[in-house]
Amino acid sequence: MAFEELKASISMILDEIAKRPEDRHVLQEQLREKISELEKTGQPVPEDFRKFEADLEDDDADDLFDNMPV
Repeated sequence: MAFEELKASISMILDEIAKRPEDRHVLQEQLREKISELEKTGQPVPEDFRKFEADLEDDDADDLFDNMPV
């Protein structure tokens, strides 16, 4: 898949995550796969994609403690 096509696919996944946050774990995996495809082709991964992926992972870490008693 060409660089521009991969970027477009990633952008669509990011849009879907914004529209359907309840499905974000499934979509997050798709995002990781597309970023991996970019890396395998030797293409640079745009920094905003990396930041968004990191933010999603940070949210996952926060979710671990959502049901902890205080």
